[in-house]
Amino acid sequence: MSHLLSLYVYLSVDTRKTAPSTSRPPNLSRANARFNKSIPGPRKGNSTPHKTKKLNLEVSPHRAVSAVRLMRIEMGGAFADLLNEKGKGSGDNEMGYVERTLGFRTKELDDRDLRLVTDVVGGTIRWRRYLDHLICSLCHEDNTFRRMEPLLLQILRIGFYEIVKLDMPPYAVVDENVRLAKVALRPGAGNMVNGILRKLVSLKETNSLPLPKLEGDDRSQARVLATLYSHPVWMVRRWTKYLGQEDAIRLMMWNNSDPSFSLRANCRKGVTRDDLVMQLNNLKVPYELSLNLDHFVRMKTGMQNVIQAGLLKQGLCSVQDESAGLVVSVVNPQPGESIIDCCAAPGGKTLYMASLMDNKGMVYAIDINKGRLRILQETAKVHQVDGIITTVPSDLRAFAVGKLFDDI
Repeated sequence: MSHLLSLYVYLSVDTRKTAPSTSRPPNLSRANARFNKSIPGPRKGNSTPHKTKKLNLEVSPHRAVSAVRLMRIEMGGAFADLLNEKGKGSGDNEMGYVERTLGFRTKELDDRDLRLVTDVVGGTIRWRRYLDHLICSLCHEDNTFRRMEPLLLQILRIGFYEIVKLDMPPYAVVDENVRLAKVALRPGAGNMVNGILRKLVSLKETNSLPLPKLEGDDRSQARVLATLYSHPVWMVRRWTKYLGQEDAIRLMMWNNSDPSFSLRANCRKGVTRDDLVMQLNNLKVPYELSLNLDHFVRMKTGMQNVIQAGLLKQGLCSVQDESAGLVVSVVNPQPGESIIDCCAAPGGKTLYMASLMDNKGMVYAIDINKGRLRILQETAKVHQVDGIITTVPSDLRAFAVGKLFDDI
């Protein structure tokens, strides 16, 4: 029986690059530790429902949810790629976190709000180094930025991203984020957001954003490019070395572009790509057939239609990037094999491999995050592959390879 060891690293919210590219301000960890106490997880079972403190219909729902989710991601309590994993109902769950964190609820998230949350959260993470440079420059003093409250910093990041990258109406962005800061924190925080964002609007309108100039030696230029294109310095230096500066810039621009989506038909449930295409046609969702993989279709819009139609909930298909599918095609899982998938959660490759094994063999899914493994287990049941998937909550680095195989 063969043992296949698959190690992979996600590089973004669309499997390119997730890790923020800037270092956290020195005192942010202590502030996060204090703030973390106000973000308990969702209540389960028959516990007494949490009483709503306040309903605020004036605060933008997508901005409140985005700010809280960015807080949770930064503290390691959430993942950008799990947003809306369970469809429209996840909006209720997100609003629950807003209530527990900020002390109030906003109006319910509609479809447009859900799309904006996904866009704002993913984009703010991708462009964090660039956004933080602008925020720090407009604060005039490094200490102002370094000592900024975590929630206030997230609100500013959202505002900067919406103005600079989404080109939203600037003064609407200013008013909405000022209102959020005043209600969620205090009037003085709103005044600070107002001053900084209005300064940003003025600089953008005159095309005079405070951006670093590409000059100096290779190290200096790498740091500038890392800021302008929001990537880690080490990655910029490596890509520049092997690709040259021009191609490295093109690669960084692509890496930060809006992601497209791919859907994989669940062959374990007997769903073919033709079946999936028929469903998409009925939903009037535009798509393209994958040129590389028989079970995949590509799409840029219409994901909310797919979610609301229940295709994901029923396990008829799953959202999976073609790059992950190509990894599975290289592994070429066969019935009866034992496969170890390291860093497995949330489980796209695990589920795809299991679906190709004719319910024979075993896929061991190892991941350090128990919460993500629970989601994998739930999804495996929906996809009818739970019988050949065993989850192992552990840090792979804690095992010697021999001991790992012996324990399994």
